[in-house]
Amino acid sequence: MRFRHSDGTAVHLGYCSNVHQAEDLDGVISQLARYAEPVRERLGVGRLGIGLWLARDVVTELGADAAALRRLKNELGARGLETVTLNAFPYAGFHREVVKKDVYLPDWADEARLRHTLDCARVLAALLPEDAARGSVSTLPLGWREPWPAERADTARRALDRLAAGLAAVEADTGRRIRVGFEPEPGCVVETTAQAVRELGGLDPERLGVCLDACHLAVQFEDPARALRRLADAGLPVVKLQASCAVEATDPADPAARAALRRLAEPRFLHQTRTVRDGAVLGVDDLGEALDGGLPTDGGAWRVHFHAPLHAAPEPPLRTTTGPLTDVLAGLLGGATAACDHIDVETYTWSVLPEPPTDLPGGIAAELAWARDRLTGLGLKEEHLS
Repeated sequence: MRFRHSDGTAVHLGYCSNVHQAEDLDGVISQLARYAEPVRERLGVGRLGIGLWLARDVVTELGADAAALRRLKNELGARGLETVTLNAFPYAGFHREVVKKDVYLPDWADEARLRHTLDCARVLAALLPEDAARGSVSTLPLGWREPWPAERADTARRALDRLAAGLAAVEADTGRRIRVGFEPEPGCVVETTAQAVRELGGLDPERLGVCLDACHLAVQFEDPARALRRLADAGLPVVKLQASCAVEATDPADPAARAALRRLAEPRFLHQTRTVRDGAVLGVDDLGEALDGGLPTDGGAWRVHFHAPLHAAPEPPLRTTTGPLTDVLAGLLGGATAACDHIDVETYTWSVLPEPPTDLPGGIAAELAWARDRLTGLGLKEEHLS
């Protein structure tokens, strides 16, 4: 789906395919037919954006086999789909029985992460629609916070300079500009926008910036307006927005809230949990740890890194952080100029909900319709493409 901002910028809205379990090319193509095309049909649009997650083996195959790459591009076109962004955060095994902290490997101190990201950039350059201004690739915020000694930090920083140079080479070779956005996440080396400014400041703003995940921003209790202003003042562009919501328990001592939270404490993904006490953000690395006494319950609300569907309320008395997400959208796109042009709805947790949906395409379509309504409410005009 495409929208036109009043300043003339084309804004792309789609959903991220990391919700689907597929780690070979046949599986990726199958999910386009099984899920993405039905989502487009439910929305009644001629073209739908899909932010592809391609596991390392798929990226390797596409990079080595021009026929395989043409096959994927042809399948996208035949099904009314287009790709302007890739999610290169998970490297592989994102739907294993247990993922947890393995999702942060390899990190940016490992040469494999640089190779993978540049390979993704080259694949995306080939998949981009001809009329797309540029592409984006999202990646992890350097690594998990520990262990992160000075030598690993130095290695990672040097890798980012090589990344910028590699992206310039991709542009020189293909004529397509690809930007990479580092995604602040609770528990990582970069978990807030302030840390993004500290760790990522001074990078090439034409090619490197931030992938802002609205769920992560809310979990860290960051004020959206201040966070966006901080990034803008530092010259860190928002390369991509992941439209997502966290789960919030306004009274974590309430037995009903605790029972509902307990049903979200599942074994596959990490669900970092935060609260604020005496003006300071307190946190633990997983929801189960919080429920077992790791966080106080006599202070403020708990916010949980559990990507909840945008359009639906969770089990009462829990709620979601749609307010902060709406504020982020307004801050990026409600002004005279568009501060971001790639938006991915990223709810990868459908399969681990206490009651997984029987109609996943319908759920994803409802999320995209929710996002569409917010964008048109900000004055953006939807473009109807065939």
